[in-house]
Amino acid sequence: VRGRFLSLRTEEFVAAARLDGVRERRIIFRHMLPSFASHIIASITLAVPAMILAETSLSFPGLGLQPPTISWGVLLREAQNIRSIATAPWLFMPGCAVVVAVMALNLLGDGLRDAADPYNK
Repeated sequence: VRGRFLSLRTEEFVAAARLDGVRERRIIFRHMLPSFASHIIASITLAVPAMILAETSLSFPGLGLQPPTISWGVLLREAQNIRSIATAPWLFMPGCAVVVAVMALNLLGDGLRDAADPYNK
């Protein structure tokens, strides 16, 4: 994000605003941020599913949250045994919930990024 924002400083519209005598704060909020919004949205919406997957993958083997706490990784740890899956197949439902949540957030992020992209119009 920082690198993309710093690369916007060298764009022609920023140089034109500086030559016009516009203050730095106005250049950032009025010119740079609207063209940078799609990149911020993409970074944030991809970070949330990554955090969900990180928490789930750390809690599954026992490195993350512990059993009194409820999380998808802790619930999937109970579904680790083949015999328990055969007798209680609903124990695998947290795995389906993780897949649905991550896919939904990724698709939402793609839609928001496309809606906020100033060059897509």
